Amino acid sequence: MRGERRAPVAPHLTVAEALSAGDLTGFARAEAPRAFAFPRDHGPHPAFRTEWWYYTGNLETAAGRHFGFQLTFFRTALAPPAAGAPARASAWAASQLYLAHFALTDTAGRRFHAWSRLGREALGLAGARATPFRVWLEDWSAASEAPDGLPARLRAAQGDVAIDLVLASDKPVVLQGDHGLSRKGPEPGNASYYYSRSRMSARGSVRAGGEPLAVSGLAWMDREWSTSALGPDLVGWDWLALQLDDGRDVMVYRLRRRDGTVDPHSTGTLVAADGAARPLAADDVRLDARDHWTSPRSRVRYPSRWRLAIPAAGLSLEITPRLADQELIVGTRYWEGAVRVEGTAAGRPIAGRGYVELVGYGD
Repeated sequence: MRGERRAPVAPHLTVAEALSAGDLTGFARAEAPRAFAFPRDHGPHPAFRTEWWYYTGNLETAAGRHFGFQLTFFRTALAPPAAGAPARASAWAASQLYLAHFALTDTAGRRFHAWSRLGREALGLAGARATPFRVWLEDWSAASEAPDGLPARLRAAQGDVAIDLVLASDKPVVLQGDHGLSRKGPEPGNASYYYSRSRMSARGSVRAGGEPLAVSGLAWMDREWSTSALGPDLVGWDWLALQLDDGRDVMVYRLRRRDGTVDPHSTGTLVAADGAARPLAADDVRLDARDHWTSPRSRVRYPSRWRLAIPAAGLSLEITPRLADQELIVGTRYWEGAVRVEGTAAGRPIAGRGYVELVGYGD
């Protein structure tokens, strides 16, 4: 069964369309590695057309009841910044649009809930800032009073479903790609600036149709900003963020081309238990779909269960969705959900948990 949605918005805009080129005049481009600075880069980058703050995680009660959560905030510029332009007088005037997605997987209850909100950066209804860190859309928010942005508090509620979580970092920031420049194609500027916090402890409460339940677990945070992230031959991606019980974390980002092949700019990162990050090229990773699931609403067929091998790291992993149905239809349509991990590391059994995102299927 599915949770209610805030508004029945048809998915007319594909993610690939939203991140492809269009008219880029006046926007900055991600063309070369840059120096990251915190807390500044926890906040917005209005010179670029799009960016997002992406939180996912796996939680459990003391009795072992599992929940997965997703809370994501997206900023889109309505127009490029104009140097020297006078401020608009109206309190309703806004140059930025904010979108947020909130989803909860209730594994024991066999329910997946998903909602979307959309708002302008006007009258304080939505926005982002670096110091003190906060990104919000109405009463959904991620915020921190600390200079480094952690611990951060995530809060979102819709009807009788809610999360209230505090995240603390167990590892340093990971700069993805080439020192934080994540290329998505050979064309100049088809890239993003991308960093992650791959392992954060999470504690707080979850409400799923009843009284709040105390939970704890692990969370992952992704930050990206760009102007034209996807090249013209790309239709979508498969993104996996896995946290293994031996302390290692794995991110795999597989870009799919229109002809069905994997783009050579696909990449990944292996993060050691001490936080040291090692980049993974497309040839370092083997990812095979072992099963498929067809949505009863969209009729789109998604991969469902994967085998991931990273031979140089001695990893052979089986990845299984906690629920087959974790499809979001919230203005855009994609599959994103909690997964469990089992397999071997150097021939010894290993387990873990994570999140998988599948974008562009059926488009």
